[in-house]
Amino acid sequence: MTISQAAIAVCRALSLVALLGLPLAAPADDDWRQLHDEVRQGRLVSLPSVLDWLQANYLGQVLEVELERDDDATRYEIEMIGPQGQLVEFEFDAASGELLEIDGVNVEAMKRP
Repeated sequence: MTISQAAIAVCRALSLVALLGLPLAAPADDDWRQLHDEVRQGRLVSLPSVLDWLQANYLGQVLEVELERDDDATRYEIEMIGPQGQLVEFEFDAASGELLEIDGVNVEAMKRP
């Protein structure tokens, strides 16, 4: 594993902790269990699979990950900073993994060839 891959793995782990709103040493609570169960049952796509897709298709570093539940829809909102310093938010349907929206400037420069 390269240093970059290790940094990405740490970032993903910390993002998941942030996503769940838990301190690093906190015991699992009902929100975490519900999210885990939904992923295990196939009702939600796992966050690592969404992050893998994003990493494969766009250049940049993940800054923040949020899970939004609204009107029976669940979305992953992932904020990245691009190689030119652009701040871009990607919104994914957490049930299907489909990219719903990209909000930011100069997104084309972030696309991987």
